[in-house]
Amino acid sequence: MNKRISSLFFVLFLTLSSVFTYAQQEVEAKTPESLEQTIVEDNQKFDAKEMIMSHISDANEWHILTLNEGTAEEKHISIPLPVIIKDKNGLHMFMSSAIAHGHEHEGYTLENGIVKSTQGLEQAKLFSVMSGKQTEANAFYDFSITKNVAAIFISIFFMLLVFIGMARGYGKSLVPSGFGRFMEPVILFIRDEVAIPNIGAKKYKKYMPYLLTVFFFIWFNNMFGLIPFAPFGYNLTGNIATTAVLAIITLLITIFSANKDYWKHIFMPPVPLLLYPIMVPIEIIGIFTKPFALMMRLFANITAGHIMVLAIMSLIFIFKTPLLGFASVPLGLFIGVLELLVAALQAYIFTVLSALFIGIAVQEHEHEGAH
Repeated sequence: MNKRISSLFFVLFLTLSSVFTYAQQEVEAKTPESLEQTIVEDNQKFDAKEMIMSHISDANEWHILTLNEGTAEEKHISIPLPVIIKDKNGLHMFMSSAIAHGHEHEGYTLENGIVKSTQGLEQAKLFSVMSGKQTEANAFYDFSITKNVAAIFISIFFMLLVFIGMARGYGKSLVPSGFGRFMEPVILFIRDEVAIPNIGAKKYKKYMPYLLTVFFFIWFNNMFGLIPFAPFGYNLTGNIATTAVLAIITLLITIFSANKDYWKHIFMPPVPLLLYPIMVPIEIIGIFTKPFALMMRLFANITAGHIMVLAIMSLIFIFKTPLLGFASVPLGLFIGVLELLVAALQAYIFTVLSALFIGIAVQEHEHEGAH
């Protein structure tokens, strides 16, 4: 056995030595000027920033792959998505394939996968519209089904498929079967270790549907997002609009579930009266900073993980040397495996903090007078 292991290491050593020697000879055969010119030419062919942003950004089409890239026979394979636009000329509805790859239709085209107006109109933004900087004459409203919106429908369909199947299984027998054997311990964990300790045994049932929904929605989409190089991979939970909506839902549930003790603690904190001008604004700001932290934590962690993996793997295509391949692939694989833990961990953190914020709002607080 020891001889086989020694032989294996010896063969591996010879293989690595040959690869490193070949790479070193290739580098030494080039003058500094030619080596620099080669790197510049390679960077012009492969744009790592564009590749990374295309994977983590939303788009109006679902790009799968490009055949014969950089040649006259270049062909793009994409899934077209519905484009729905409201502007000064009325409502426009068509598929993204009508405006893809430089084509123009009804005054719109696609640039880097995003709908752009060819008539000088800018996409309407909430605060610009509210301030009057954008009007119907100089803006268009985009209600399109983008890649992330389509991903939401896919994840909802997947969750319905899983949990309706579990419900039917429980209708036949209380003993879980199939996928339910894996899901039931997770559901019980959320109930026993998240909902009950943070909200209380008397009131937790009311909020279990939301906590379970938000946990599995984030977890499933985190897992789907771990396929950045696959055609159907997407970055839904790495989109700040998605995390913002989830955080706002938690905020609304917290506010509308809060009891009088919660509001009394906000506007009449148990501190001396002289500190009220300081503590009351801090408590009010804290109502909004908590969901803001939920939003940013999920968005930043998921996006950072995708960028790290893509950036490390991009080094191979930028420098085109086997030396970086031996370093980038194991490191990228390690971070990818680490992201499996992060996918579940971020779903858990969002759920447990949501339960904590709700629990603070609904629990009966001790009545303390001002000192």
